[in-house]
Amino acid sequence: MPTVNLSLGTRSYSVHVENNSLDSVGYLTGRLRLNGKAAVISDSNVYPLYGERVIQSLEDAGFATSLHVFEAGEQSKNLATVEQIVNEMVAEGHDRSSFVVALGGGVVGDLAGFVASIYYRGIPFIQIPTTVMAQVDSSVGGKTAVDIAAGKNLIGAFHQPSLVVADPTTLLSLPPRVLREGMAEMVKHAAIRAPRMLRTLRHLASEIDLGFTLNTIDALPDTIAENIAIKARIVEEDEKETRGVRAFLNLGHTLGHGIEASVPYGELLHGEVVSLGLRGALWLSRKYCGLSAAAERDVLDTLKALELPLTLPANVTAERALKFTASDKKFSGGAIRFVLLRAPGEPVLSEDVTADDLAEAMQLLATKP
Repeated sequence: MPTVNLSLGTRSYSVHVENNSLDSVGYLTGRLRLNGKAAVISDSNVYPLYGERVIQSLEDAGFATSLHVFEAGEQSKNLATVEQIVNEMVAEGHDRSSFVVALGGGVVGDLAGFVASIYYRGIPFIQIPTTVMAQVDSSVGGKTAVDIAAGKNLIGAFHQPSLVVADPTTLLSLPPRVLREGMAEMVKHAAIRAPRMLRTLRHLASEIDLGFTLNTIDALPDTIAENIAIKARIVEEDEKETRGVRAFLNLGHTLGHGIEASVPYGELLHGEVVSLGLRGALWLSRKYCGLSAAAERDVLDTLKALELPLTLPANVTAERALKFTASDKKFSGGAIRFVLLRAPGEPVLSEDVTADDLAEAMQLLATKP
């Protein structure tokens, strides 16, 4: 079983990556010496697939549980859902000795982690991510948040999980589009820390059309663990984004978030806009950092193999997307701090990128590569 350890002092924890590890959740939780009641938080898509299995594992290990299910989708990631779940937890008798179990994708992890961060001023929580995106990215690092009308993830807290259990067999239930968009974060990890992984991702791309098979799943834990380790090392260096190192994980995200915010919810998936943002960031990297055309092409070819978009949809204008980019929370004091690549595996945080550059990069995305 690949295990990735995050060394964060008293907030250290392990990420266990193993096929069928849902059945080990109770055992792994017991090793944490948690003694309270478990509040299992999931959504209407994931709970019917895996909820009873996780609850059974927890109860077999001696934990009392309560279940809290909300309507699946980003539209539920708000303060109203938080209040609903907190009220349910109070009614179920949860106290400061309780802990939260987040079972689902990124929305569930973000929301459940935020609930854990504020309930009784903070209780432990466990992440059980069930999508590619959540397993390799959002479940690790301690970022929790909900959305408000003014923007995405604007209310949140750093609250590290006590344990992450990633079971790649849960990916068997995902449609090809969701598998592909999650792998955009893998491409980003490869670009900033492990360029050789791009070849592995191109190989996996050929196996996605009908969904991952059991044979593919057998080989996935090592690849997923490698991606988690990349993020883990960066989080260890810069847990709360005070040194600039953690910003490297935002490669492709500044332009991507602007595009995502400019279209109706669900029209473009997060990994799809990251793919678009990566193309823009690579172009800017060639302009400012001397990134080679061959390195740019290696990343773009991988995104293309994964059938991720590299051109803005016809109904998205560069002007509208740029307007939302300007409000992204990655801007510091109004200045543009943009992640670029000097070379494969060598990200830099640049303040050379101008508003005109962003406009030109967004216009580029309106054309085919």
